[in-house]
Amino acid sequence: MLGSMPGRLEERAMSEQAAGGEVGQGAARKSSPAKTAVRVVISLVLIAAIFYYLVKDISLADVWAAITAMTWGELAGLAVVAGWNLCTYAFVWMTVTPGLSFGRAMIMTQATTAITNTVPAGSAIGIGMTYAMLHSWGFSRSRTTIAVLVSGVWNAFAKLAIPVLALALVALQGNASAARITAALVGIAGLVAAVVVFALMLRSERMASKVGVTAGRVVSRLLALIRRPPVQGWEIATVKFRNRTVDLLEHGWFPITAATVVSHLSLYLVLLVCLWDVGVSNAEVNWAEVLAVFAFARLATAIPITPGGAGVVEAVLITGLTAAGGYKPEVVAAVLVYRALTWGLPILVGIFCLLWWRKQSLTTSTEEASSTEAARP
Repeated sequence: MLGSMPGRLEERAMSEQAAGGEVGQGAARKSSPAKTAVRVVISLVLIAAIFYYLVKDISLADVWAAITAMTWGELAGLAVVAGWNLCTYAFVWMTVTPGLSFGRAMIMTQATTAITNTVPAGSAIGIGMTYAMLHSWGFSRSRTTIAVLVSGVWNAFAKLAIPVLALALVALQGNASAARITAALVGIAGLVAAVVVFALMLRSERMASKVGVTAGRVVSRLLALIRRPPVQGWEIATVKFRNRTVDLLEHGWFPITAATVVSHLSLYLVLLVCLWDVGVSNAEVNWAEVLAVFAFARLATAIPITPGGAGVVEAVLITGLTAAGGYKPEVVAAVLVYRALTWGLPILVGIFCLLWWRKQSLTTSTEEASSTEAARP
């Protein structure tokens, strides 16, 4: 993921941007309606199959009973935690896009999240919407590109680091096993390798070019196995990425890192509170084990098999938490509530934000057109 990110996003960022041809629109034109329909059908069938497998051996009445047993106080607490989690998405973008206000960051992150969570290949369309929104607020394409890249890289680092941290915490609690220790060591090696490559890329333009050439060769060889053409220009993309990133990270690396960590841990907090509220106690599945399962569910979303990881995330969470000792009906109830708050709620909020931004953009365009017409002799 890290190896392909600079080339793909840099190419998207530097092409077909003029005259309103945003990245997402370009991506949309490449997919025919038939292909889109096939993707939708495949996603729905896969999601249905996963949920059938997950709940076929339990009583849905028990699941519903666990959900409805939550008190008003517990529901209020969940609402606060879920609301805070939505806000943390904006904090990350405020740190990678200096000058972006909290309100606009919220509108952009919720709108793009709604697209990503509902549309096949929604990530590409979401990136396009990010360019369109930031452009409408006066941010250049180059600034948007570096924000997309840095936030993406930091998000990937967090997805690699949190499983390592979680497994280490589980081991410290005396629940270490050979498999967990091996997984932790592999995770540490992967994280160290990613950080070293990133540091080398930022060290100098020459090193950035070497990283780009090496990554391009590796990816090209992999693409050759499936008879796809080789990638080109990765050394140019990595040098541009390096030059733009150095300025942002010189004084902003700490707030970017802090905001990214807070965003991931806030998502984990929602899951933890959901489990407690439906009756899965710390004695059944302790907080470190929950963190480990959560972390691997986040890793599972690195490859977008379904929109927003629908079905995939539920499968990892339910399987992992049940294996850790949770009572399955209560685990299923907690995961369903968690996904309603972290997958469903952002869709509803995002639709409102998207419609509001669209209305404001049309109003602004009309006013600008009127001003131009009035200024003509």
